[in-house]
Amino acid sequence: MGAACLRAARLWSRRAPSPYPEPDVIVHDPRFTAKIGNTPILRLYTGTLWAEGPAWNGVGKFLVWSDIPNNVQMRWSNDDGHVSVFRNPSGNSNGNTFDWEGRQISCEHGGRRVVRYEHDGSMTVLADTFDGKPFNSPNDVIVHPDGGVWFTDPPYGSWGNYEGNKGEIELKEAVYRIDPTSGAVAMVTDEIDKPNGLCFAHDYSKLYVVDTGPGDLKVWDLADDNTLENGSVFSDMTFDGLHVGPDSLQADIDGNIWATGAWVGDEGNGVHIFAPNGDRIGQIKLPETTSNLCFGGPKRNRLFMTASQSLYAVYVNTQGAHIS
Repeated sequence: MGAACLRAARLWSRRAPSPYPEPDVIVHDPRFTAKIGNTPILRLYTGTLWAEGPAWNGVGKFLVWSDIPNNVQMRWSNDDGHVSVFRNPSGNSNGNTFDWEGRQISCEHGGRRVVRYEHDGSMTVLADTFDGKPFNSPNDVIVHPDGGVWFTDPPYGSWGNYEGNKGEIELKEAVYRIDPTSGAVAMVTDEIDKPNGLCFAHDYSKLYVVDTGPGDLKVWDLADDNTLENGSVFSDMTFDGLHVGPDSLQADIDGNIWATGAWVGDEGNGVHIFAPNGDRIGQIKLPETTSNLCFGGPKRNRLFMTASQSLYAVYVNTQGAHIS
């Protein structure tokens, strides 16, 4: 009763203080050293239908994220916390990132494509077909230091008209890479049932991918020629008999993996933190089904989390390993 009353009184508002240490940042193992004793989880914004794809712009000091059903991208300013519509329409965009030249890259459910926004405001289509067939609905995207753009292509945005446009699924779900020189699109793997979020290891030695089919996290060694080797299950996302639905993940500079959890209520919604060997060492509880996350802020030590209708953030005692 006490914990329930505390959560109700808190209301997840910036005007409602949290007790210290933050009770919803949980240490499961001493290896989780990212918890800070005097910082709260804050809800920075609420009002979306399905929030996804947070990405940090280091030059502009703002966070961009997608509201897929409303067909817009939102922007949160680090200067004063102001939130505004950043791009309308957005092609029902899902995942976003910024490349090594500071250009935004977005996965469009509506257009079934991956696009890049240039410095002059124009848009370049990076990929919209493979083997002459349209993609299903590109979902999440990351950029390698060699300039290659990696993305996943599950069918969620083409299953109906809520998060995209209902259409025929012509390709098996897969992970792809766009070559930075030729622009050619290559399939990296189609061994995954429903590839969703993806990230590189902190040192780019591995690729991690969320498989929302069985609901687990998979990992491969990443070879120098951009092929994958030694695939395995990194985590089955089952903790004390509770199977948590994953969606997205990020790596920190210490090699830990931060993955979102969803669809299971208070005990699993939020973020789950894993040591490099796959042990769950920490947890961040959120009151909503949690979709995506990224590290940002001027020091890259603030974790931003999109969850259903809201945007949350908490400072952590580590830093994100990559550009968002």
